[in-house]
Amino acid sequence: MTVSGGGVAVSEVRLAVPEDGQAELTRLWQQRWPGCPPVGHELRGPYRDVWVRFHSLPESKRYPQDESEYAVVLERHNTVLDELFAGEDVYVITPVWTAEAELPSFRPGAGYWRSLLVADDPDPEFRTYCHLTAVRRPWRRGCVDGVLRDVADDTMAGVLITDTGMRRVHHPYDGGADVFLESSEERDRMRDRHADWLSRHASGL
Repeated sequence: MTVSGGGVAVSEVRLAVPEDGQAELTRLWQQRWPGCPPVGHELRGPYRDVWVRFHSLPESKRYPQDESEYAVVLERHNTVLDELFAGEDVYVITPVWTAEAELPSFRPGAGYWRSLLVADDPDPEFRTYCHLTAVRRPWRRGCVDGVLRDVADDTMAGVLITDTGMRRVHHPYDGGADVFLESSEERDRMRDRHADWLSRHASGL
C-alpha cells in the first residue's frame, strides 16, 4: 500500500511480526488522519487548518546551550502536553530509521507498530525505512523529558505523542513542536494562549 502525505510517496512495509494491537492502531490512525502516514512533517500539508507550531526557545533560538535553556524547552513542551493530554493515557510513538526493510532490535518494552518505506529508490542503498514503536502510558508531566531532550539535541527525530484515540498529535522537533488539534477553533485557542511562542514568519514555521 502506498499513501501520499502531500509530498513524497510513503509505502507501508508489510513484515511478518506478531500482531499485538498493531492493526487497531493503524485503523485509528487512518480513521483520524486519512491519506497521511504517521510521519510528523507530512501532516502539516493536508491538515494545516488544525496545525500550529510553537518554538521551544525565546527569539526562535534553535538549540539549547545550557541547563537553563533546557528547562525552558521542557517547560514549553510540558505545558502544551498538559493541555492536550492531562488525565489521559497517551501513545509515545518513536521511530528507528534504517536502510533495510528488516526489523531492527528494539529496546526492551518497546511495542512494534508498523514500518514505512519513506524514501524509495531503485538502488537499495538509497532507500530509507522507518520502523515505528508505540508505547502506551499515563500522561504525567515530565514523563517524556528524556525523549524531548534527545529531540532538542537532534539525536532523535520523528517522535509523535497522541491520545489513545489519536485525535490530537504533538510532534516535537529540534526547535519546537508541531501540534495538530481536533478543530481549527481548538487550534486557535491554543495558539492564542501561547502567542509568545509563535514564529514571526507569515507561514507559521
